[in-house]
Amino acid sequence: MAAKKIVEIRIPLIEETIEVEGTAEQLEGRTIRLDLTRILNGKSIEGVFVINAKELIAYPRKLTLLNFYIRRVIRKGTDYIEDSFACKSKDALLRIKPFMIARRKVSRKIRKALRDKAKEIIISSCQDKSAEEIFSEVLSARIQKELASKLKKIYPLAVCEIRVIEKEKQ
Repeated sequence: MAAKKIVEIRIPLIEETIEVEGTAEQLEGRTIRLDLTRILNGKSIEGVFVINAKELIAYPRKLTLLNFYIRRVIRKGTDYIEDSFACKSKDALLRIKPFMIARRKVSRKIRKALRDKAKEIIISSCQDKSAEEIFSEVLSARIQKELASKLKKIYPLAVCEIRVIEKEKQ
């Protein structure tokens, strides 16, 4: 019976290393699911990372805002706006799903205006950045803050988040 080998994998996005069981050949292309809630001080995000065995680094594939966090921030008497679209970065095609909560009930016209403006802002900010930079900006909430400040001119938002961001194609 062969002894199991433990390999240290670096995750540059969150600046941590984790230990995974197996050899480098076995780990190539495998995914790791991590709960990033403690790193982000209570904002519940789950990350999926893909292992590159040659470099022993895990790159992000998907970040998801967990459902119970969304249910916690929605209040009665408010409307939520969500969307889903593909966005090209320098090196990958990303699927981005923004999620916004208005302070009160709003008309369909305002919800559409918010959705369209959010899509325009996100696509323009992602065009000249790599996928790694976009993932780190979503984790540090820089994109969300920029989005909220520009969208509050249309209607004030209680919450403005990126619910899901994932790589579709490299």
